[in-house]
Amino acid sequence: MELWPWLTAALLVLVVQLSPTVNFYAKVALYCALCFSLSTLAVVICLLRHGGRTVENMRQGARAGGGARVAEAEPRLCWHRAGPPLTGLSPLSTISWIVRSFKYVYGLRFEIKGRQKLEVDHPCVIISNHQSILDMMGLMEALPKRCVQIAKRELLFLGPVGLIMYLGGVFFINRQRSSTAMTVMAEVGERMVQENLKVWIYPEGTRNDNGDLLPFKKGAFYLAIQAQVPIVPVVYSSFSSFYDARMKRFTSGTVQVEVLDAIPTRGLTVADVPKLMDTCHQAMRTTFFQMSKTPRENGTAGPGAVPAQ
Repeated sequence: MELWPWLTAALLVLVVQLSPTVNFYAKVALYCALCFSLSTLAVVICLLRHGGRTVENMRQGARAGGGARVAEAEPRLCWHRAGPPLTGLSPLSTISWIVRSFKYVYGLRFEIKGRQKLEVDHPCVIISNHQSILDMMGLMEALPKRCVQIAKRELLFLGPVGLIMYLGGVFFINRQRSSTAMTVMAEVGERMVQENLKVWIYPEGTRNDNGDLLPFKKGAFYLAIQAQVPIVPVVYSSFSSFYDARMKRFTSGTVQVEVLDAIPTRGLTVADVPKLMDTCHQAMRTTFFQMSKTPRENGTAGPGAVPAQ
């Protein structure tokens, strides 16, 4: 029996385990491979289940929260602690279920406080901090029903990943052409009221792992005021204890997630955007430091800021 393939595989496993840099890139490569391969599978399932683009592809029904066993909305519905839904039960939508399964591969746990504040039966704009490529898992953990996201147009062309985002109802904006982006945001504002949608936005505009929040862009706040819907801030604790691209660290860990109280916008005008931005930023930044237990920094922009993915 030829031993070289087995010895080679064993050597690769040993190198991955002993070298933090190799371990980091191996896990990132696996993450990307999972995204592309499972997106292909999800596209087929979504087309068979719903026939095309709909927010129901993203998330529907009830779910288990934070790894715990939960019974919600639909009768006779329960979820197993660490696996897929039990037989004969109404499933989660395809995209959410697949992405949430990634955490079992990487040993991640999300502990969410205040989830009920997202499960409201009216439109709202949800904003959260944006740290890394792992944010997609965190988003799906907290994603409420009938919620769509805003994403940059370039992601639409990432093969099956872009296609599954499109099928999930994601709105794509061209950040290089402000007039086009404004048109899309105006459409989003109208549709979220007409179709009772929630819209999830990363107001920092870029991924940022510098241990602080970046200044916010205005788009989410114009949208909320235009539609006269509340803003619900969601804060994720720092990933730095288990994921750090600069230090090439990628281990298992726990992410604290807190949903803050909704901030009303009824009666506000575009003149109130700066004050609204500041209120949300201060509340989220204070919560971020409390959960992450990291010292405050004088500056909000740092070397960890990179283009959004």
